[in-house]
Amino acid sequence: MSDDSFIREVNEELRQDQIKALGRRYGPLAIGAAVLVVLATAAWVVYDHWSTSRANQSGDLFQEALELSQEGKNEEALKTLEELENSGYGAYPMLARLRTATALADMGKPEEAIAKFDEVANDDAAPAAIRDMARLRAALLLVDHGSYADVAARVEALTAEGNPMRHIAREALALAAWKEGNRENALSLFEQIINDPESPPGARGRAEMMSELIAGTNSESG
Repeated sequence: MSDDSFIREVNEELRQDQIKALGRRYGPLAIGAAVLVVLATAAWVVYDHWSTSRANQSGDLFQEALELSQEGKNEEALKTLEELENSGYGAYPMLARLRTATALADMGKPEEAIAKFDEVANDDAAPAAIRDMARLRAALLLVDHGSYADVAARVEALTAEGNPMRHIAREALALAAWKEGNRENALSLFEQIINDPESPPGARGRAEMMSELIAGTNSESG
């Protein structure tokens, strides 16, 4: 046997001994890691099934509430929404609160509806967009059932340039100002809507109509 062959055989023996030693040292760890992977995968499958099931149940309950409202069964709809608000999954409890406020408004209970919208608007856990929407919905009800100050307290911050809700917020403020006889403020707000190139056609059209109405009223008064 040549020296090279002997050296190769010695190296091979050493490698095998090292592999066996590593196996004895780290084998249990590798098995444990494999078991953890299997358990984690199983846990995720169970959680995913549970989560999907709960979401589907909440979705069905929300749809049921909508159908009850459409059928005029508002009291039954409110009970379903209350159940969803207390035990729903994901975003559905928040949607249930908003829908409850809308149902109360449709039932001719503006004060209760405003209180419910305010509840959502003041919930720090709710997404910012949902909170702003709730403020806006409360303000629109307050145009007829509150004061300019009530409306401003909820949507004045939404009238800033760049806010996607500024057009309707300005319209609510303008209507509240006109209702209280503050024509100059109302005209200024309607003009902001008219001059904003991003104003939706509907909002701009209503602002132009109201501006003409207020200007005509001023002319008749003069």
